[in-house]
Amino acid sequence: MQLDHATIVTGDLDTARRFFVDIAGLTEGARPPFSVDGYWLYLNGRPALHLIAATAPATSGRAAPRIDRLAFRMESAAEWQVLLGRLDAAGVGYQSAQVPQMGVHPAERQLFVALAPGVVIEFVTASPHAQP
Repeated sequence: MQLDHATIVTGDLDTARRFFVDIAGLTEGARPPFSVDGYWLYLNGRPALHLIAATAPATSGRAAPRIDRLAFRMESAAEWQVLLGRLDAAGVGYQSAQVPQMGVHPAERQLFVALAPGVVIEFVTASPHAQP
């Protein structure tokens, strides 16, 4: 398993994108056609930072930026199945989602585990690895 990416939810996507591209040196790259606006920023050829538009405003009328989650990539079907077994054995609930196919890149499967309010861990793998 390896750290896959971090996600930042913000009400000011363009400012965040400019900072991470112009200052931090990441590059903007391809992103699947999700229903919410955002950017995928790449580091060494991999999407390392996901910026997502905040959909709920903070009480001050402006969306509060936050680091939304950490994501871990599982490279093999066996590793994915072990994870599912551990989650089930521990009685840990999760939500599953499908990342749409993007060009030649295959669709992926995601699992989201809420550890506590506001603390989410994501696991992601290529969709063929997620098949029973």
